[in-house]
Amino acid sequence: MFSRRLLLGAAAPLAAASIIRSAMAFPDRPMRMIVPFAAGGNTDILARLVAGPMAERLGRPIVIENRAGAGGSLGAELVARAPADGYTLLFGAGGPLTANPVLQANIPYDVERDFRPIGLVGILPMICQVTARLPVRSLTELIALMRQRDGALTVATPGTGSAAHLALELLLAGAGVKATHVPYRGGSAMIPDLISGTVDAGMVELPSALPLHQDGKAPIVAIATQERSPRLLGVQTFIEAGLPNFTAGSYGGVLVPAATPADIVGKLQATLAAVLDEAAIQSRISEVGAILSSPEQRTPDGFARFLSNELANARRAARLAGLSPS
Repeated sequence: MFSRRLLLGAAAPLAAASIIRSAMAFPDRPMRMIVPFAAGGNTDILARLVAGPMAERLGRPIVIENRAGAGGSLGAELVARAPADGYTLLFGAGGPLTANPVLQANIPYDVERDFRPIGLVGILPMICQVTARLPVRSLTELIALMRQRDGALTVATPGTGSAAHLALELLLAGAGVKATHVPYRGGSAMIPDLISGTVDAGMVELPSALPLHQDGKAPIVAIATQERSPRLLGVQTFIEAGLPNFTAGSYGGVLVPAATPADIVGKLQATLAAVLDEAAIQSRISEVGAILSSPEQRTPDGFARFLSNELANARRAARLAGLSPS
């Protein structure tokens, strides 16, 4: 759990006068936002949606830097080790903040110790989709077919230990069925095999799956949210398929190094919250298939609680899957 000391804004000892000057002047030069994945992915898209409007409100540029590698850990470590002055932001996601701490041995940062949450931007819900050749159009039907074929059905994910893989293990355990996991190196790599029917089904974030669903090439059969998506009213939730409280997905949110002064954290949070209140930004977040964060999740404390819950879910899923740090 994020410590009370961290949430209340205590930082490493610094000269009080320096802190006050930096907070009053902040920002007085360009900032950078580290996206720990390649450009063009779901996390990068969300980051760019908020970075520009935040820069306009703060009066200084925010430069996006894509630092991919080690499942997002390289970019996260860069921010964890950066000066705690508010000029280096992390646009964090489920990989470096949730899955990697559970599955990577000797990870070079501690999420709860080394970062201060600013606010959650959006949630990228996990979905289950099937190749168009498979004779099912709901998760209820897919589970029945999994039970009938007893492990013969293949389910693709963007990789072993990914958020999608962890969600798949929760699905199989919750439904009491078996399937063969087929890990790929990223969500785009699995698309051709899903379209062709080389694999039977896939677990991936909604933005990656939506175009295939709309084109009829790989129908979405379930979404891992509390309620049906307004964009997919005909698609049942995992909960409706008999899996109580089943929600899963990745997310995107802003964090800074842990020792960042409270005044700067407050300014960044207020700016992010104001951006997320804009109707145009809310519309764009919805258009890409993400779910807008709640007002409470847009606060440091609310985002910290969200991250702690996500870490607990990842640890549970890893135990069910028999995955250990490597």
